[in-house]
Amino acid sequence: MTVNESTADRVIRFVLALILFYFAFQSASPWNWILGIVAVALLFTAITGFCALYKVLGISTKR
Repeated sequence: MTVNESTADRVIRFVLALILFYFAFQSASPWNWILGIVAVALLFTAITGFCALYKVLGISTKR
């Protein structure tokens, strides 16, 4: 897995993951579970710097 996200992209994903985690733990509805799963995915990509969707689409924000 090579890094294909810029630092700004990673920071935005991390902040968005924190916001989604906040809303995911507000109640126990099925939509909140979905928000939690999306937040985990965003947090993983922010930490690793690798986005599989970017790889499939041939996109790289790293310069």
